[in-house]
Amino acid sequence: MSRHSVKAPKFEARFLLPNFWHVWLGAGILYLLTWLPFRLIQLLGKSFGKLLAVLALKRVAIAKRNLELTFPDWPQEKVDAVFKANIERTGMALFETAMGWWWPDWRIRKHSEMEGFEYIESVLKQGKGVFGLAIHNVNLEFCCRAIGYYHPSIAFYRKHNNPLMDYFQYHGRNRSNKYMIHKRNARALIEALNQGELCLYLPDQDYGKGQSTFVPFGGVQHTATTTATLMFAERSDCIPLLISPQYTKNGYKIKCYPAIDYLADKNKERALTRLNEDILRMVEEQPESYLWMHKRFKTRPEQSPQSLYE
Repeated sequence: MSRHSVKAPKFEARFLLPNFWHVWLGAGILYLLTWLPFRLIQLLGKSFGKLLAVLALKRVAIAKRNLELTFPDWPQEKVDAVFKANIERTGMALFETAMGWWWPDWRIRKHSEMEGFEYIESVLKQGKGVFGLAIHNVNLEFCCRAIGYYHPSIAFYRKHNNPLMDYFQYHGRNRSNKYMIHKRNARALIEALNQGELCLYLPDQDYGKGQSTFVPFGGVQHTATTTATLMFAERSDCIPLLISPQYTKNGYKIKCYPAIDYLADKNKERALTRLNEDILRMVEEQPESYLWMHKRFKTRPEQSPQSLYE
């Protein structure tokens, strides 16, 4: 384990006090539900999605707006169909998180597969780190657990505000993987890549203006896109490749794509534009699976400050 890794939270006696009972209740119910047959869990997820459509109106509106902004040429019928399916899959994400944390190894293996693992193997055989650029599909939590059975990985970690939930979250995510790094510890990720590790990173979220440049993503010409992706690729001995967590008839698939070389382009706008184009192509393979409830276009450039969500 790296000296820069997040220290694993330990179980504390205070977790048994009444102020944590609501967490125990919620976690206990979820844990029990994960022992149901997979098809029944899927039905529960779809039902929870319908509940989300009523209870999380703001997030639901964000999802639909993101689809409209990203795919302006889609007919309204397609937008509506993908939007409806996305809400159902977002409802399933709650159960997929619990499955990823608590399912036994045999059940994770039964319902997961990996396509394109040879691309990861090729990089590892060269003695280089694998800079795995994953898109944020809603089943990511489950697939991060599953990837560890093919090759244990290292990823950034954001501590949960509730200490008991943090205990569940950390140990659930780390069951099949090596260790995790604090989300602001860039040096630790570079170190891991230099040591020839498989490291996962999400380049498709809005991280604000501080370390972003504005390049196209779908129909939005000025999308805040993190430049940290380029920094990690430049400063470490790694080869980048793209990863997409997807759905299959039997469960889930981690799809890996061939290595990319364009992140070495000195023109950062051109490099990130190509990255966003590749990310969009991956999203289009299963658009209903993407995390559309995230305000992907929240940060706006100075020359066009008006919110796209008003």
